[in-house]
Amino acid sequence: MAEPWAHSGGHLLEDHLQAVAGAAAELAETLDGDGRSARWAAIAGQWHDLGKYRPGFQRYVRQAGEGENAHIEHRVAGREKTHSAAGALWAMQQLEQQHGAPGKLAARVLAYLIAGHHAGLADWEGDLAVRLGNADSAQELQDALDAQPPQAILDAGDFVPDLKAIPGGKEGFALWVRMLFSCLVDADFLDTEAHFDAGRPARRSGFPTLTQMHQAFDAWMAALPVRATPVNALRADILRQCCARAALAPGFFSLTVPTGGGKTLSSLAFALEHAQQHGQRRVIYAIPYTSIIEQTADVFRGVFAALGDEVLVEHHSQAESDPQQETARSRLACENWDAPLIVTTNVQLFESLFAAKTSRCRKLHRIAGSVIILDEAQQLPPAFLQPILDVINLLVAHYGVTVLLCTATQPALASTAYFDTSKNLRDLKNVREIIADPDALFAALNRVRVQLPPDWNAPTPWEDVAAQLTAEDCVLAIVSTRKAARTLHGLMPPGTLHLSALMCGAHRQAVIAQIKQRLRAKREGRDQQPLRVVSTQLVEAGVDMDFPVVYRALAGLDSIAQAAGRCNREGLLEDKGRVVVFVPPEPPPKGALLKAAQACVSTLQGQAEDPLARPLFERYFREFYYTQALDAHAIVDKLKVNPATLAVQFRSAAEAFRLIDDQDSASVVVRYAAQHDEIEKLLGILATEGPQRWLMRKLQRYTVSIPQREANAMLARGDVTLAMPGLYALQNTDNLYSNILGLVADDRLYNPSGFAL
Repeated sequence: MAEPWAHSGGHLLEDHLQAVAGAAAELAETLDGDGRSARWAAIAGQWHDLGKYRPGFQRYVRQAGEGENAHIEHRVAGREKTHSAAGALWAMQQLEQQHGAPGKLAARVLAYLIAGHHAGLADWEGDLAVRLGNADSAQELQDALDAQPPQAILDAGDFVPDLKAIPGGKEGFALWVRMLFSCLVDADFLDTEAHFDAGRPARRSGFPTLTQMHQAFDAWMAALPVRATPVNALRADILRQCCARAALAPGFFSLTVPTGGGKTLSSLAFALEHAQQHGQRRVIYAIPYTSIIEQTADVFRGVFAALGDEVLVEHHSQAESDPQQETARSRLACENWDAPLIVTTNVQLFESLFAAKTSRCRKLHRIAGSVIILDEAQQLPPAFLQPILDVINLLVAHYGVTVLLCTATQPALASTAYFDTSKNLRDLKNVREIIADPDALFAALNRVRVQLPPDWNAPTPWEDVAAQLTAEDCVLAIVSTRKAARTLHGLMPPGTLHLSALMCGAHRQAVIAQIKQRLRAKREGRDQQPLRVVSTQLVEAGVDMDFPVVYRALAGLDSIAQAAGRCNREGLLEDKGRVVVFVPPEPPPKGALLKAAQACVSTLQGQAEDPLARPLFERYFREFYYTQALDAHAIVDKLKVNPATLAVQFRSAAEAFRLIDDQDSASVVVRYAAQHDEIEKLLGILATEGPQRWLMRKLQRYTVSIPQREANAMLARGDVTLAMPGLYALQNTDNLYSNILGLVADDRLYNPSGFAL
């Protein structure tokens, strides 16, 4: 009888199970200091595909033409061919036989991992418990055992399940299971990838080490030409303090620096030095907005240019396959963060930490032993704030992670005591400030004068705002929605520039470069034409612009401070820059943006002092958080483990944890005219060869994120085609993509909930 296959093309099943067991154990070594997690990961890997010994699956995997996709369970038609329940049931039987009732209970950990390694982690009650108790699953195990797998595969060896040493105890159970799941699915993907493309693992190993990056960073900074100005002297001192404090033990840090103080490079300097001194494995730089991630990644590529092109992973793609539509190639193309520097979004980082899908969970074990920089930490979404704080507390306490909260406006993340105790906050533990005297630094970097509305209840018509802007020679106006940006831009003189996330990353990058070039030329007297820009708030983080005048539509106090950071940024004006706050004709969208604006008004009304004085921010955030449900979707309750049954609602928690309000988003590849040939080439490769990680990374720069319902409508109209599950390609570029405004397909794109940029 022929040896059983794990995958088409002769990938032997026994070899696959042993390889995955070994790789999963190796990956899990980073999860604790004593190897206990590694033993759980190894036994999960050993049994994860036990059901593939079934004759029905073996016939299927050998069928001509089925190719790589034969092993993806939801593509296997017929009950005689499913295979992910057998290993879960075997774990429960074996551990009960060897260790009694406690072993059977502990085996539910393995059941979560093994039964979920295709479709994702399930809820126990009403989902996985029912599935494992039905006749089909019992028959799956029996079929597999009848095929007489090798005893070395069936034997649990000296594995002893022990639930007493879980990192974080019962509060950490759900995260620990997701970490183990990450090790299993990454090991499974890697071994499968090596089978289908033997050269691909080697092609992924070209990243430099953290040591090389640290050396390259120091060399780049030493060679950087810096003008002798007061602002640059302060930036140099901030950098010095970051490097000095990096020697402190891992944990929580804050870097409280006004906008324009050089936080991006100083925080990276801290992370590289800290990781080197404490043996940490990677730096993860998380940014609130997809729309500005490209700029930060490009800054870092410039810093590390001497090390080559492959120096970091820039991961913010929304084009992840639906589990029901995935292929082997789309599965293998998902990121596992196997690089020393990751630049990503808050959405990608935190939705992964609460995920159930294999593609999202794959990277989790890479977070252990890392330095996470939360850029603009005040942007942590209040509706999910409590579960986020809980999970990063666990990462710091039990997984060797350091977290740096990096912002000009530190949110009030210390414990709170409100009259309504249900709104109290479980805070971050022992946060250490890097800057010795933040108040003195803020005073030294005060470069603007803020003009508040004379009447907070009197909106200014857009026509009046446009007239005021038109009277300025060099001005930036920031509004809170795409619709407002389009409306205001339409009232401005020809030549006014526009920025919003309806423009693809490459388009935004080109416009931002044009703005910076013209600002420099105007300072040097080489550009006499007016420079006026209308933008959404995407310019408020990570975009180094230096305007003499900035207008900001009413928003949260932190957003006003960020807008002020685009004004007189270098301190080159003879007088202070001017920041004008106005009440727009339409209030911000309902939800967090509206409540932030209301908290801002409440904080600033009647204030005679500087509206950006540092003490005001704690007051603002406390008031803002009080208006919010800090666990609006009951994520904490869903992830509580029942000690008697080990029941957790993994899938329900993952479905509820969506940082974007809209139920789903979709990515549309636009044919941006300036890069038309490059985009056509990449889409051609996608069509003929399927998704690959390098390809998806390149396509990210030409995508626009929109609500899934709008993508569905565009597909029905023929405006887009489906390039792959989750990724669409725009068709009629001339009508649907403007080289000024970006995607202009439908008015509903301009103000959907959760897509305010």
